[in-house]
Amino acid sequence: MMTGTQTSSAERLPSDFYCFQDMLTDTEQQQVLKIREFFESQVAPIVDEYWLASDFPHQLIPGLAELGVFGSALPETRRFETSAVARGWIALEMARVDAGCATFVGVQNGLSMGSIDVGGSREQKQRWLPAMAKGELLGAFGLTEPYSGSDSAKGLRTVARRDSGGWVLDGAKRWIGNATFSDFVIIFAKSTEDGEVKGFVVPTDAEGFTATKIENKIALRTVQNADITLTGVRVPEENRLAGIESFRDVATVLRLTRCDVAWQAIGISVGAYEAAVTYAKEREQFGKPIGAHQLVQDLLARCLANITASIALCVRASTLLDEGRQRDEHSALAKSFATSRMRETVGWAREVLGGNGIVLDKGVARFFADAEAIYSYEGTREMNSLIVGRSITGFNAFV
Repeated sequence: MMTGTQTSSAERLPSDFYCFQDMLTDTEQQQVLKIREFFESQVAPIVDEYWLASDFPHQLIPGLAELGVFGSALPETRRFETSAVARGWIALEMARVDAGCATFVGVQNGLSMGSIDVGGSREQKQRWLPAMAKGELLGAFGLTEPYSGSDSAKGLRTVARRDSGGWVLDGAKRWIGNATFSDFVIIFAKSTEDGEVKGFVVPTDAEGFTATKIENKIALRTVQNADITLTGVRVPEENRLAGIESFRDVATVLRLTRCDVAWQAIGISVGAYEAAVTYAKEREQFGKPIGAHQLVQDLLARCLANITASIALCVRASTLLDEGRQRDEHSALAKSFATSRMRETVGWAREVLGGNGIVLDKGVARFFADAEAIYSYEGTREMNSLIVGRSITGFNAFV
């Protein structure tokens, strides 16, 4: 990774305590700053309103597409030469303001477009990816099921059977982000022929396909998660991703996106930490700002240490991806560690605010709530720990 001109202290986040952003190239730094400006000016003023309403701000999609965040790593749709580290910083910047928008981008950019990139033919990539990069087509990623989450490698119940001219899909999916408004969903199902997992691009207007919004969430409320049912859904052969022949291929997609989730977790930590620092400087108790008290400073220092350690881990994991050396255990450790430290950090930030920490307009509560979803999705801490443990010992402890 090339080293760019040093970022000025005015442009660098105060939470970037060890100046990691200075490692980006000039072009990458400018792209990160554009993302920051967009999210601070366009997303921050409206996000609490949409979070409370459990709604998604669709009007932001053209602006996100213009910034080049969709397909940023794919040869067919890449507008800028950015490293995996720079793409991680972009995920951080988005989640620092709103984890919901960051998740929307992650589903469109990493999981949906990533599945087509990993498993699609040249014709399929040309058919879907350019329009997705422009935000003209929206995708979703359908892996998790009502009774299959961590055991998706073996536990999928959705089935696909060959029929004349294509396939017929039957089953159900759960927690599928973007699915209530996407144009299609990448559905993973077990083939009745060989029992292996296959991938299909399923239009959401297909007969037999229904997506129902999951209500009453306490985290990532702007993300439109859905329960999906597939009842005799017919999919032509041209919509089967021929490069997805087993769960191993699905795992490739997850490995490439899991580190981005770790970067998102850092962004949530940063957002909560920044709000806590601001509050600590303004709130007075016992005749002085609470930031002048030792116990509050200790909490803030712990938050900053978690953020710094997580950035260091993710920078190295992303660098390994750029070098073609990242393995499953590298992204798994990054996700497990960063989300665990995130959980601590948002808790300490909420503690700094006392009772105001559970009030939405004080800046911490939304991060505190959203962290719970990030902690679990794309592999729980326990499952990612087992991926790392398998690498350490050589023993598979999943079952």
